[in-house]
Amino acid sequence: MNTNKIQIKFLNSDMKNNNIFFPEYATPGSSALDLKACINKKIILSSKEVVLIPTGISIYIENPYITALILPRSGLGHKNGIVLGNLVGLIDSDYQGELMISLWNRGRKDFCINPNDRIAQIVFVPIIRPEFDIVKKFKKTIRFQSGFGHSGI
Repeated sequence: MNTNKIQIKFLNSDMKNNNIFFPEYATPGSSALDLKACINKKIILSSKEVVLIPTGISIYIENPYITALILPRSGLGHKNGIVLGNLVGLIDSDYQGELMISLWNRGRKDFCINPNDRIAQIVFVPIIRPEFDIVKKFKKTIRFQSGFGHSGI
C-alpha cells in the first residue's frame, strides 16, 4: 500500500471522458484541492437554504492514518455567505461513497451555483490514533481546568 495514493472514482458517465470535474490545486502553493459542482444545470441557493451538491466523485483513502477534511472556500464564505452546512466534513479512510457538499447560504441574497463551479476544498491530513492510559489524577498544570477565555481576550 502506497501511503499517499488515494483512489478516485468518477460516478458520472459524462465525467469519465472529461477531466473538468477532477479535483485540482488552484496554485502551486495550495494546501487543498478544489471540489466542483457536478450538476447539469444551475441551482439557485436561496437565502438561509441548505442544499446537497454532488461532486460526481468518490474516493477511497484506505490508509487509516490519513483522513480528508472538506472545508469551505474562503471567498465564497466572505463575499457571498456560502459556507458548509456541517461547517467541516470529515471523510474517514474507509468511506467509499460519493463526496456530497452541504452548502448553506447564510447570506441575505440568493446565490447561483453553476455546473463545474468550485464549491468546496478537500485537504488530506495525517491521523494520530492514540493509546489511552487510564489514570486517577492528572499532573497539575498552570492552566489546570481553566477553559473558555482563560487567557484573556
